[in-house]
Amino acid sequence: MSAPVKISTGFPSAAKTAKKLGVSKKIADDLSALAERSLKTGEFVLPGVGRLVRVPGKSGFVHSISETATKVPAKKVKFRVSKAVKDVLERTKEK
Repeated sequence: MSAPVKISTGFPSAAKTAKKLGVSKKIADDLSALAERSLKTGEFVLPGVGRLVRVPGKSGFVHSISETATKVPAKKVKFRVSKAVKDVLERTKEK
């Protein structure tokens, strides 16, 4: 794996994040690299758990009892559960 990429936005540094969360600096660096990669690919992978995927969505309107309609923004993110988690859930459901 190449050197971790630092996020150049308003996020705190990996060292500050590691200290605040009580994890090692390496884990915070790895999460920083995953976040940077997700900005480019539109996916954030949580190994063994699933992935967050950016998807296009349709915005729409919700009508209520009053005469005004409220605009609802487009859905932008979906979570896809990994096969390993699905298998575990199916085994527990069978018991």
